[in-house]
Amino acid sequence: MMDERSKQVLYAIIESYIDKPEPIGSRFVTKKYSFGFSPATIRNIMADLEDVGLLAQPYTSAGRVPTDKGYRFYVDSLFRQGMEVPFIPGRQEEQPPFKDVIDEALGRVSRRLETAGNDMAEVFSEVTNVLSMASRYVGIVLPPRPEKTTFNRIDLIRYRGEHVVAILLTDEGVIKNRIIKVDPRLSQDDLNRITDYLNAEYSGRTLDEIKAALIRRMTQEKALWDLLISRAIGICEEALSFSGDEFFVSGLYDLMDLPDFADIARIREMAKAIKDKHMMLGLLDDLVSAEGVQVLIGRESSVEELKNLSIVASTYKEGDRPMGVIAVIGPTRMDYPRAIYMVDRVAGFITKALSSSV
Repeated sequence: MMDERSKQVLYAIIESYIDKPEPIGSRFVTKKYSFGFSPATIRNIMADLEDVGLLAQPYTSAGRVPTDKGYRFYVDSLFRQGMEVPFIPGRQEEQPPFKDVIDEALGRVSRRLETAGNDMAEVFSEVTNVLSMASRYVGIVLPPRPEKTTFNRIDLIRYRGEHVVAILLTDEGVIKNRIIKVDPRLSQDDLNRITDYLNAEYSGRTLDEIKAALIRRMTQEKALWDLLISRAIGICEEALSFSGDEFFVSGLYDLMDLPDFADIARIREMAKAIKDKHMMLGLLDDLVSAEGVQVLIGRESSVEELKNLSIVASTYKEGDRPMGVIAVIGPTRMDYPRAIYMVDRVAGFITKALSSSV
């Protein structure tokens, strides 16, 4: 337990360090804020905060910097207070302009969508750019996993020889294309009859449900099947085998403008982690089932290469069903109120876009 005075000093040091990444000294805190204490008193409080692991001293006679534990205490305070920035005496209070920036950017995306139809890929691309530009961090969007989306319709178009283009549209506006092999004797009329059957039989069901139904059908006595239905089942099974190893990323190299990434090795380490799709998808998939905005600070992440970074993420939904994740990744010296508001706002925007596309 900490008294209110110690909390306020901690918040002052964290916010000052977020604003300018240099060790924060007691004299700086005394001059910037209206605590009414002497530098010696502030220094004693800072020493106590260091003793409990919330602050660290980079070198002798330096000021203090927040630790991951200190940031966690600050973020938890934000959530406890309904995202109200903790009170610090003497802080210049003003409405954060970033709220207007993100709302204006999402308004532009919404207007563009009015002419873009229901192609959710454009939504994901646009909001990823919005996240990175407005936050100055890396923006990431994990689109709905194919197996969690709802089948709307499939079209089969003769390509060449034994190859057919399968175009899958989901209720969430996700469009997937895949070239598959079929019996070369099937005409376009045959393919049209197959699509009519599949669309009538499976529309409105998730791809997971369809695959389970296909397995059950294939265990039945094949002799009982109509030949065309048998072919339709086989084509559907192959057409639904879409890869889910995709996510949208924007703003990676913009991080080089931040003093935290003056060392190019840190940028390379982060780029390597993000390019490792298997690792990133594992991390993002873990967040899909979480409720509300999640904040992973430093070593709280399961990805070793992101141990010096923070992740702010939120699930977006279709109704009550979690579909994917949006996130920003930046230094642990992150502007958490800004990042949390932004991620929560964008997740709500995508949820609304999915609802309107159904």
